[in-house]
Amino acid sequence: MGTLFIVATPIGNLQDITSRALEVLEKVDFIACEDTRTTSILIKKYFLGKEKELIGKFFPFYEKNEQGKMVQVINMLKNEMDVALVSDAGTPTISDPGFKLVRECRLLGIKVISIPGASAVITALSSSGLPTDKFLFIGFPPLKRGHRIKLFENIKKSQEFIKSTIIFYESPHKILKTLEDLMEVFGNIQITISRELTKIYENTEQKNIQEFIQIYSKTKVRGELTVLFNLK
Repeated sequence: MGTLFIVATPIGNLQDITSRALEVLEKVDFIACEDTRTTSILIKKYFLGKEKELIGKFFPFYEKNEQGKMVQVINMLKNEMDVALVSDAGTPTISDPGFKLVRECRLLGIKVISIPGASAVITALSSSGLPTDKFLFIGFPPLKRGHRIKLFENIKKSQEFIKSTIIFYESPHKILKTLEDLMEVFGNIQITISRELTKIYENTEQKNIQEFIQIYSKTKVRGELTVLFNLK
C-alpha cells in the first residue's frame, strides 16, 4: 500500500515551509488540497520550472467533498500510490479537513506519516505569555449562540479542576458576538488575541474583553483570529 502524508504548510509567511515538506510534495503521486489555488502559490514559489508537473498532481479535498473524495484517496493508497494531504494553511486535520480520512486509513492499516510544521495554535500560545504547560484547544466555537454559551459554561466548570490556557479560533465577522458571549460567561477578563500570524501585519494584544469589543466595533477586523485566556 501507499502512504498518506499529512503535510503542514505555512500559516502566512511562505518561508516557514520545511525542506522535508517540500521533498514530500515533490515525490508523492498525488496532492490532496483544501484549495488548489492556495497550494499553487506555494508550489510556484519553490518549484520554479517544475510547477506544472506538481500542480498536475493536485485534486480538491475540502470539507464538503471529503466524504466522497475519501474513497478515491483510499483507492489510490491501496494501489501503492503515495498521497500528500495539505490544507490552506497550517497542519491538516487541525480545524481543517482530513481527520475522517486519517481515521479510515488507520482502520485499514494504511501507513500515515505526519510532516510537522506551522500551527496557529502553537504559534499563538508560545508568544502569548500565558501558561503553556496545559492548554485546551476548542477549534471554532459553535455557530449557534445557545451552543456557544453552553460550551463556554462547560469550560468554566472544567477550570475548577484543571487549570489550563484556553485557545480557540474565530473569523472576523463572528468575533464580536463570540466575545460578547465569552464576557457573559467569564466576565470582563483579560484575553489575548493574535491576528495575521507570521504575516507582515502580525499583531498580538492583551486587553479586557470589553476593550476588544470597543475596538472591533469601530475598526474592520481582518484575518482569522486566535483567542487565548487563562483563569489563573
